[in-house]
Amino acid sequence: MTPTADDLTTLPRLLQRNARERGARPAIREKDRGIWQTQTWKEYHDHVRDFTLGLAALGFRRGEKLSVIGDNRPRLYWAQLAAQALGGIAVPVYPESLARELQYVWGHAEAAIIVAEDQEQVDKIISLRDQLPGLRHVIYDDGRGLAQYRFDWLKSFDEVEEMGRRYGAEHPGAFEAEVEQGRPDDVAMICYTSGTTGNPKGAMLTHANVVSTARTFMSAEDVRANDEWLCYLPMAWVGDSLYSLVLSLAAGFCCNCPESPETVQRDLRELGPTTVLAPPRIWENMLTSVQVRAADATPLKRRVYERFRRTAEEAEILRADGRPVPLGLRIMCALGEFFVYGPVRDQLGLRRARWAYTGGAPLGPDTFRFFRSIGVNLKQVYGSTESSALISIQPDAEANPTTAGRPCPGIEVKIADRGEVLIRSRGIFKGYYKAEEATREVVDGEGWFHTGDAGFLDPRGHLVIIDRAKDVGAMGDGEPFAPQFIENKLKFSPYIREAVAFGDQKPFVTAMVAIDLNTVGNWAERRGIPYTSYMDLSQKPEIRDLIREEIAKGNATLPESTRIRRFLLLTKDLEADDAEMTRTRKVRRRFVAEKYASVIDAFYSGGTAVELSTLITYEDGRQASIQSRVSIADVEAETLAHV
Repeated sequence: MTPTADDLTTLPRLLQRNARERGARPAIREKDRGIWQTQTWKEYHDHVRDFTLGLAALGFRRGEKLSVIGDNRPRLYWAQLAAQALGGIAVPVYPESLARELQYVWGHAEAAIIVAEDQEQVDKIISLRDQLPGLRHVIYDDGRGLAQYRFDWLKSFDEVEEMGRRYGAEHPGAFEAEVEQGRPDDVAMICYTSGTTGNPKGAMLTHANVVSTARTFMSAEDVRANDEWLCYLPMAWVGDSLYSLVLSLAAGFCCNCPESPETVQRDLRELGPTTVLAPPRIWENMLTSVQVRAADATPLKRRVYERFRRTAEEAEILRADGRPVPLGLRIMCALGEFFVYGPVRDQLGLRRARWAYTGGAPLGPDTFRFFRSIGVNLKQVYGSTESSALISIQPDAEANPTTAGRPCPGIEVKIADRGEVLIRSRGIFKGYYKAEEATREVVDGEGWFHTGDAGFLDPRGHLVIIDRAKDVGAMGDGEPFAPQFIENKLKFSPYIREAVAFGDQKPFVTAMVAIDLNTVGNWAERRGIPYTSYMDLSQKPEIRDLIREEIAKGNATLPESTRIRRFLLLTKDLEADDAEMTRTRKVRRRFVAEKYASVIDAFYSGGTAVELSTLITYEDGRQASIQSRVSIADVEAETLAHV
């Protein structure tokens, strides 16, 4: 019997439908040695079936956990689906995680099987093997360098698939029977949160959660079966799980896995995907690359670029305000499309993109407006791990840098008394794994999920997110203080990679700034300024003056009471390995405030320098401390006056 749409409530059932109805269409591609290798939906299904039966032969059972670690690879997606086909639970983890982070997640999740991309990831598992008593098997995708590894618990993906084919011959119909047992309320995956305030928590998402969320997305956005999607975001991020796995199964579009993280930009240009999702850091990096190229161009090309950039921005502001664009400006924009906007989109790999999203954290309004102005249909999407990655989306005609869009159909939003955003929908997670008390803290008796974000609904019904509720404060004079808003202003500068603003209950705002090594390094080289390292470069007086000017530009667009008065250039970038950032590049503010307490004290005591003890964490977990004396600078009134 052909299942109806309502019956397709588990991911393996969606895969069966695609194999039956779209069997010859491309399902997933992988770039290997410069050549795109394509798998159809029928081949995709057959690989998942064989691996599922191979897992069954290895003793994997309903309710057990299978973790994947590595870059985006077809086999890692297949492995997650295979576990789910057996009633198991997928647990993707970040490939760059340190050993202690992996040990916590794998131990907490009680992973029975881990599927690893390559030798690097297998070596991490070997180093932790004794600390993971529940781990029975490790399966690898790329066997290079592993030929001499002799462990009875270590197998290749090909071996397991072959075991599955033999198991299938001995147990006809076993795969279909296992898929049939799956229920919408079964947990499909455990996605660990970024852990801004402590150890990450495992959010349990059911098949019903993610499939209903995918359908909600498809009802709100123009998703097509012939779309092309680039899978480059970390598989452990819930956004990748929703878009690269769930949505591709629900809509039937093709996913494309780049050759490596280093070739993503080149593969993006080559592929030209029709839909794009990227966190703010990616959009900021793209903008920086455009700004750097413009700065390095000949004077004539630079003038042409700047003239048409200003034209595009002027037109975009008019469109965003709902005002008509004058004929003369439309003509100039048409010329700009030929000379500037089209070529820039082509270089960025965005020429074919019908829509593009930014999500995961706020994107600065200047960056947002730049991409909109050059013809990229960039929009904000808002969600969280616990809401299956989707709460609100901006319609094409209502894209705005200040909102997170309209709540999607079927998703209820209300604002609590203290401004916290509350959500209720079919996508709200089942709960945190092994943490019932933590679940009760965020999901109340009426089913409302407390996001922890402060926001409001504007007159048009758009959701506006101000900041994390716990981070929103007030200056000493009572003026509201939202650090992310100020930091985003700074990060529009191509020379600033990260910034952390302070000001809650303080007389004025200060900031720690991490420079962008590549951009600032190029700037220094063009001016003949020698340097030996990040630390050396960041403490050059010329670099301090450069960043002072960039801060002054950002200050000019801020209310006077929230303008940055003092700043310090960090001797290294903020890093997830050093617990200063999450793996999704969110600042761990409490940890940073404690770690850099001496800097904050010096900011407000009038100090001109501070001794920093910087703890560096290496990939193997070893740590080293670097001592340095770092200058604190003022953003002088004279500088502000001429901006």
